[in-house]
Amino acid sequence: MSLLQLSDIHFRDPYVLVDQTNGKYYLYGSTGQNVWEGPAIGFDVYVSEDLAGWEGPFQAFRPSPDFWSNKHYWAPEVYARDGRYYTLASFKADNRCRATCLLIADTPLGPFEPAGDTLTPRDWECLDGTLYEDESGTPWMIFCREWLEVKDGEMYAVQLQADLQKAVSEPILLFRASEAPWSVGFGEQSSNYVTDGPYLHRMPNGELVMLWSTTGVNGYTMGLARSSSGKVTGPWIQDAEPLDIRDGGHGMIFHKFDGTLQLTIHQPNKHPLERPVMWPIEVNKGMIQLAKPAE
Repeated sequence: MSLLQLSDIHFRDPYVLVDQTNGKYYLYGSTGQNVWEGPAIGFDVYVSEDLAGWEGPFQAFRPSPDFWSNKHYWAPEVYARDGRYYTLASFKADNRCRATCLLIADTPLGPFEPAGDTLTPRDWECLDGTLYEDESGTPWMIFCREWLEVKDGEMYAVQLQADLQKAVSEPILLFRASEAPWSVGFGEQSSNYVTDGPYLHRMPNGELVMLWSTTGVNGYTMGLARSSSGKVTGPWIQDAEPLDIRDGGHGMIFHKFDGTLQLTIHQPNKHPLERPVMWPIEVNKGMIQLAKPAE
């Protein structure tokens, strides 16, 4: 099997699982070919030993005929916990609100199967759930409530039960997209603001930060919010300026096997050109810096 380059992989919303059990990286994402239109295919995964050459695609998830959702399979994030693999991903149907749900498998290649009910409120339009475990080991899911419903997109946290299959608290509002000084509204009277792609990261100094994406002056942009309490519930304070990225976002940070930090996003944010890209990053005086400028 010939290896693929990242430029060959048509994904949005890339997510990398670093699997310590076998020394491999697993790349998941929203399938680009039908991300907006048509019946959803499912989720694929690519595998690499060095982040340069990738094997795949492998079919990680394909819906059964009775699965409730038939379109907009977005932003799968996969976590290794207690010997199994857990996916949070967004799903949509014509007669149902967009929701984040849980899938479980015994291997990072799948097959992943649905587990539990929707983790976001059934009557809210929601997407992009990401997992965070606090200092006590309590799991939380951070997710977005869509601008399509509330105009000024919102970011929430909800506590999950230990097996991740059910939300056990009311959603807690963390912030609204317009609170970021660098965010730009659009639509009628520029009153619409997007919240996309949250991802939490603990900095070397212990500070808890959140990557998230919205529209900025240069198009789709990713910025940083900081929890002033160090807890997932915040309060969350927005950095004055976004990260140095042009027309790309929905990112996450992972440690390579050598311990260095890597950032992955999709770029550009233009269909059908979007591709996963990766850069080494450094943390300097509390700021996340790309090792090379993002074009």
